[in-house]
Amino acid sequence: MIIYGKQLFLHILNKRPQILEEIYLSKECDKKLFYKICGTGKKIIRVDNQKAQSLARGGNHQGFLANVSEFEFSDIAELKKLNFIAILYGISDVGNIGAIARSAYALGCEGLVIVAKSINMQGVLRSSSGAAYEIPIAIFEDGLSLLNELKQFGFKIYATASNGKNVKEMKFAGKRALVMGSEGEGIPQKALVKCDECIGIKLKEGWDSLNVSAAFAIICDRMIDE
Repeated sequence: MIIYGKQLFLHILNKRPQILEEIYLSKECDKKLFYKICGTGKKIIRVDNQKAQSLARGGNHQGFLANVSEFEFSDIAELKKLNFIAILYGISDVGNIGAIARSAYALGCEGLVIVAKSINMQGVLRSSSGAAYEIPIAIFEDGLSLLNELKQFGFKIYATASNGKNVKEMKFAGKRALVMGSEGEGIPQKALVKCDECIGIKLKEGWDSLNVSAAFAIICDRMIDE
């Protein structure tokens, strides 16, 4: 799997060097950084900008690219052991998923479940600046079965909705899962009825919604603060 971009590259270099297979550099870097790259013992290949652009498929590589091991998803059984997880139900935009992963890792949400058949983890890793490597992420196709299983494991399921209870006025404890739906469709009705409570953010100035990743960060922080 090809990754690119300086921030993601440096995250892997500093925290996950074992997943590096080959390193591609299209720009000069300072000696200290280059020595650290050499210290991985991995093959370093100098490429011109045209080749780098091809490897990055036109993305902003900033001169740093690498071939890394495929992303390893966590088993859903492992996430059931946690106390606070988030379920991304129908969210397909890798930018939003990456931003949610970054917020989850920074704020203390213990794991993510992406309800989907598949997901472009290259994009998620890039938009998360590498944070997606540091938090357990599972992928599960059948969202309704997932909610049933979590409830059997003692999770209280909270769905996000614009008309939900104000998250600032609520108390949270025990095993809990926060369900986030897509910005366009929201959480499907069949999934909503399986959730225990609907929660939301009271917005001001007549605004009716926030970007899903921004909403997640606000609600996540509140649910952990308790």
